[in-house]
Amino acid sequence: MEQEKVNESKELSADAASYCCSACHGDEDWGPGHPIRGRAKSRSLSASPALASTREFRRTRSLHGPCPVTTFGPKACVLQNPQTIMHIQDPASQRLTWNKPPKSVLVIKKIRDASLLQPFKELCVHLMEENNMVVYVEKKVLEDPAIVNDDRFGPVKRRFCTFREDYDDISNQIDFIICLGGDGTLLYASSLFQGSVPPVMAFHLGSLGFLTPFGFESFQSQVSQVIQGNAAVVLRSRLKVRVVKELRGKKVAIPNGISENGVLAAALDAEVGKQVMQYQVLNEVVIDRGPSSYLSNVDVYLDGHLITTVQGDGVIVSTPTGSTAYAAAAGASMIHPNVPAIMITPICPHSLSFRPIVVPAGVELKIMLSPEARNTAWVSFDGRKRQEIRHGDSISITTSCYPLPSICVRDPVSDWFESLAQCLHWNVRKKQAHFTEDEDGEEDGEQGAGS
Repeated sequence: MEQEKVNESKELSADAASYCCSACHGDEDWGPGHPIRGRAKSRSLSASPALASTREFRRTRSLHGPCPVTTFGPKACVLQNPQTIMHIQDPASQRLTWNKPPKSVLVIKKIRDASLLQPFKELCVHLMEENNMVVYVEKKVLEDPAIVNDDRFGPVKRRFCTFREDYDDISNQIDFIICLGGDGTLLYASSLFQGSVPPVMAFHLGSLGFLTPFGFESFQSQVSQVIQGNAAVVLRSRLKVRVVKELRGKKVAIPNGISENGVLAAALDAEVGKQVMQYQVLNEVVIDRGPSSYLSNVDVYLDGHLITTVQGDGVIVSTPTGSTAYAAAAGASMIHPNVPAIMITPICPHSLSFRPIVVPAGVELKIMLSPEARNTAWVSFDGRKRQEIRHGDSISITTSCYPLPSICVRDPVSDWFESLAQCLHWNVRKKQAHFTEDEDGEEDGEQGAGS
């Protein structure tokens, strides 16, 4: 018995020889003098060793929660699994840097908006002449009559590199992206990159601008700061969506072998007769009843288990970024983009108890038509690529490993609350008036008389 205790003591001493948790304990080092229960060999967000001491933990400024205590009472603890340990950088410390100076930039301009032509021209001239950048634009942007007929813009226009959506793959040629317009330009930028996304700098020149924090008044200095690598970034998680459809004897047209997203549009599996499509989604996946007058009736699976059947107008599966879009209109909570989560929000459910829920970011959702469904359903991805879903088709959704790095004006927290206040007028209310001195005296006198 004594020998077992000695062996156990040696194991604990070896494993706990040097352990430092800056999130919980600041710069305090914990060694053999501070006993640790459990046998974790490295720090992790999912499983961390706990301290036997009951002293109050001192927190540093971090957007992560503290490392959880994983011992419960004198004998119970969480089983450690080294293969599932995750190391995630604190979002508050995420800053943009360049391995090499950026040389190419993609400028995305809102189409059919005459008010953006002058800012577009000024920005492109600045990028080409002041920063010697290679500027990419979509071909249809240069087909605007106001640009075609502008002789002064001609020399600059001839230096553009152009591309066509659905046909040209520019994913490996762009160092960073500048958006001019509203939130739709950021969603469009996301759709162009089905893998790694370059940093995105979004200027607020549209109608809402929740995702576009920069004003255009001082764009020269702001662009220079980004090129120098002096900016904070927020990593906006995206959804990886896989749509599997029965072919049903129809031929699939693939223009030039490339889809609208610059990747193979459909992978045809001859053995099972399925059409497989993949999308990267920044805001939300919406499954609805389409033009049918019947309720949509879809089954929702989480990691292979049926969790519910949605009977109503449809269901929204969104990222934290999308929580302030369609999901907010459907009654969901608004979630900061640094929170790792997936939201499931019903659209007008025919139930008094169907509330929106938030699930961990690592789960896999699968949505299919219920066997009892009277009609088909329709699905869209960030409001695009709308298509019909029939019996036998499935939609698999999980968090993508390719987030969209959005450049901040100040920092992720300040920018988000600024957008809530300015764009959505969050918690706007007329201030309650305070009591005057006379009213305070009258109230005290009434209380004294009552006693």
